[in-house]
Amino acid sequence: MKIAIGSDHAGFEYKEKVKGCLQELGHDIKDFGAFNTDPVDYPVYVRPVAEAVSQGEFERGIVLGGSGNGEAIVANKVRGIRCALCWNAESARLSREHNDANVLSLGQRMISEECALEIVKIWLQTTFAGGRHLRRIQQIE
Repeated sequence: MKIAIGSDHAGFEYKEKVKGCLQELGHDIKDFGAFNTDPVDYPVYVRPVAEAVSQGEFERGIVLGGSGNGEAIVANKVRGIRCALCWNAESARLSREHNDANVLSLGQRMISEECALEIVKIWLQTTFAGGRHLRRIQQIE
């Protein structure tokens, strides 16, 4: 799967861990930055991830920050993006199964590294259930 990934300085460390996990799983990744822990403005790195997914260049996107809230807000401003802020395995599963989320947001300061990696794996493996959920997704768009 082609996956776009980006973070601000507060999500940089987890971004690097998630990239390693994605590479081990055989995914094709493009890192949109940030590339270190120097303070930056998250929209500069998150919006290009969301735009690349929206334009079909990537199947999914992952954005990270301190809480993940701002990153989710920025991503969701892009037409066609359904970004879910996930904090545990169940929220990740449901974001895909019920909401067909195409971008995942994670907060490095909110969850453990192990939890973040588990969320990523579940989020990538879970398929959209369709059915009554498809009607709701169509209403969003």
